[in-house]
Amino acid sequence: MTAFPDLRLKRARLDTYGRPDVPELVDRYGRVARDLRISVTDRCNLRCQYCMPEEGQEFLPTPEVLTDDEIIRLMRIAVDELRIEEIRFTGGEPLMRKSLEKLVAAARGMTAWTGAPLDLSLTTNGLGLKHRARGLAEAGLNRVNVSMDTVSPQAYAALTRRNRLKDAQAGAAAAAEAGMTPVKLNALVMPGVNENGVCDLLQYALEHHYELRFIEFMPLGPRGTWKRSQMVTREDILRIVEQHFELTHRPGPERGASPAEEWDVLPGTNHPGGRFGIVASVSRPFCGECDRTRLTADGQLRSCLFAREETDLRALLRGGASDTEIADTWRAAMWGKQAGHGIDDPGFLSPARPMSAIGG
Repeated sequence: MTAFPDLRLKRARLDTYGRPDVPELVDRYGRVARDLRISVTDRCNLRCQYCMPEEGQEFLPTPEVLTDDEIIRLMRIAVDELRIEEIRFTGGEPLMRKSLEKLVAAARGMTAWTGAPLDLSLTTNGLGLKHRARGLAEAGLNRVNVSMDTVSPQAYAALTRRNRLKDAQAGAAAAAEAGMTPVKLNALVMPGVNENGVCDLLQYALEHHYELRFIEFMPLGPRGTWKRSQMVTREDILRIVEQHFELTHRPGPERGASPAEEWDVLPGTNHPGGRFGIVASVSRPFCGECDRTRLTADGQLRSCLFAREETDLRALLRGGASDTEIADTWRAAMWGKQAGHGIDDPGFLSPARPMSAIGG
């Protein structure tokens, strides 16, 4: 059995779950991973400024990408052996994987250790979702996040380097029609690029009953594109929005592992009101409550979006390792998770992989 710290010293409450023979994905700071993010491809049909270079991006050779059976086996290990309760499929652009419905259906056939169904979600740019939303919903997908940084066709084309805004909007509408509500929109706010369109985007989301998530620009794109001093922060976004909408901070407990801090928008003369959130990973990090574990398209395990190290589960899969050996390796890797992403540390270094190769 792989060397692994004695979890009883850190998490005595494990025994209360009634399955002490199947330890959770606990790290040395007491965080428990319940949410598995799986990148099913590193390929994408957009070239967003904050994610990829316009040209010259190298993608994984097909033999290096996990097969359907390999992904399904890792999902099964995560659920049955490691108590994962949520799975989010990401990319690259996950809709570029033709077998996505098969993977969703396989996950829907699994049951969490609590006896409840898994919570299954997808992060997508929405291109092509118009044609697949119904099938994905029928396969068992619960929720969809559509990346849409602006509702200006010109700004969208400049930011993504593709003129595909109408396709993204059609994809979001199809997801809503398929019953995967509330549809969430993800909008990364960049200085001098789309910050002036923040209110137009929120207006659009409210009119369509979508939940918008503004996201602070993080150092995960092409080298040299991120400067902290130029970042549009949570406070900046709030200041812009409050000039045009009446807000109330959502009551209730702290956000916990949820990345978004949320506000209610009171109904106005030209919108029905609704809800939006801000993911302030840089200015207000939620590392202390993080419950995520990540798999890249080539089967590398990452304990953090900003991790500098990876653990090769693909080699174990293809080398004949048992489920127990893979689970033990997964636990050991997550035990070593750092306390935080360290963006504010003077010695911070961005991950070697770009966002498209890590998964959202």
